[in-house]
Amino acid sequence: MKVVGLMSGTSMDGVDAALLDLGGSGPADFSWRLHGFTSVPYGDQRRDRIRRGIEGEDAAFLCRLHVDLGEWLAEGVIEVCRAVGIPPEEIDVVGSHGHTVWHVPPEERRPGATLQLGDPATIAERTGVPVVSDFRTADIAAGGHGAPLVPWPDRLLFSLPGRGRALQNLGGIGNVTWLPPRESGEPLLAFDTGPGNVLLDLAAERASGGRLRCDEDGRLAARGRVDEALLERLLRDPFYAQEPPRSTGRELFGSALVEALARERGLEPGRPDDGWPDLLATLTRLTARSIREAYERWVLPRGVEEAVLAGGGALNPELVRAISEELRPLPVRGGDALGIDPAAREAAAFAVLAWAHVRGIPANEPSATGASGARVLGCFTPGPRAVGRVERGGT
Repeated sequence: MKVVGLMSGTSMDGVDAALLDLGGSGPADFSWRLHGFTSVPYGDQRRDRIRRGIEGEDAAFLCRLHVDLGEWLAEGVIEVCRAVGIPPEEIDVVGSHGHTVWHVPPEERRPGATLQLGDPATIAERTGVPVVSDFRTADIAAGGHGAPLVPWPDRLLFSLPGRGRALQNLGGIGNVTWLPPRESGEPLLAFDTGPGNVLLDLAAERASGGRLRCDEDGRLAARGRVDEALLERLLRDPFYAQEPPRSTGRELFGSALVEALARERGLEPGRPDDGWPDLLATLTRLTARSIREAYERWVLPRGVEEAVLAGGGALNPELVRAISEELRPLPVRGGDALGIDPAAREAAAFAVLAWAHVRGIPANEPSATGASGARVLGCFTPGPRAVGRVERGGT
């Protein structure tokens, strides 16, 4: 089965598209090969539209954004097919995460809620390929967080015989998957560690007056000094004390927090030398320290041979250095340890989740999400030229 996985993440960098050849009828005989990967960057206009949707536009705006994201995600399918020389009509199914515009974790007596935009009917219409989308809601309906969803694919793709490893994603939000040895029957552990790049990106953008979209190579943070008092205050946020399962997003770690910190410290947009480097250094250490504290409490006691960094933050040398210092003596490796382009990891995961949906295989990890049980994830949208090509339910 040829499957394209699509991911538009909290960093709002663009659409990641991975084309995988997937074989087998279930996890026992699963096989895979990454056939191609591409990333289609968002221009400033698209990125700003997504941000407006996240930060409180009205229903009419969200309605239009839903369709626009469908168009942009379809471009990802077409582009990865073009890159590897395979026509879209040879693709069996697309797995699209869409873009999360709001996420509410479950509370004690109230289920969670989540909203991913990116119209699957538009993707199917533009590509001619059936689409599996809306992966999170089945888990949420079963009492889970609907996140993280990559652990089940991670186990199939990246577990190793005889050793446990931690896969640390550094997207807008940081999350970790603890993978037991491949032969182990232990349940997985996965949860959001806290901010990844999101606060760094927002602070760099404001510091530069919009010229920068991220702290390129960590240069601003490298010029600053960590404010230990502020760091300790930020780490007192109740999120960091929550036991897994747990999830978060820009609702907690987003523009409002960066704006409040800038006001508190008297920092003005477009003046990168006036205190912004110290704030960037502190926020960089916040990501690293929150990872360390999460590992000490919940990950290291399970047995870990290495931590593998993936996501955009793995390209920030200052952030990598801070994480390596915080996790010492645990070896910290780059995403090339996964055996594929590390930027393809999440898109590949949603290809595997689409494969599982078609096969009728439950693909959430209740130990990670807190759901009451395993569920088949996603909703199926037929493609206009592909109806009947994919048989669902493992038949």
